[in-house]
Amino acid sequence: MAEKLEDLNLPNAVVTRIIKEALPDGVNIAKEARTAFAKSASVYILYITSAANMEATGNNRKTISGQDVLQAIGNVEFNKFLGPLQDVLEYFRKMQKGKKDATAKRKMQKGRKSEDQNGNEVGDKDNSMEAELYNGLETSSDVIYDSADQ
Repeated sequence: MAEKLEDLNLPNAVVTRIIKEALPDGVNIAKEARTAFAKSASVYILYITSAANMEATGNNRKTISGQDVLQAIGNVEFNKFLGPLQDVLEYFRKMQKGKKDATAKRKMQKGRKSEDQNGNEVGDKDNSMEAELYNGLETSSDVIYDSADQ
């Protein structure tokens, strides 16, 4: 549990970066507005977490799953977010499975280095999967913003 109320707030640097990515170039935002965004996002996360915890507890589980979060978002009537969030969750699960498969393959190779046609070492696929997941999240956030505007 958090020792102080401030421990529940999102880091200012993260909030500032998200705000800057969402706004057009040349638009500035006051410090008070950044603080308001950070606090409201923290309250929203705590609210959804509490609702998801109630879902998990109602199903006699102590661990909150992604499905509990989706159910909680539906219960608190943020239905416009459900479609894009389900897509992101499915994509995330696919990427996690791909990482597990890549790790298992590496363990089977036991130190053998992969080489391309020119004999150069081939890089780790995990980094490309992470970049693909990030790009998928970026695309999904655009969908969320678009659906929120409607």
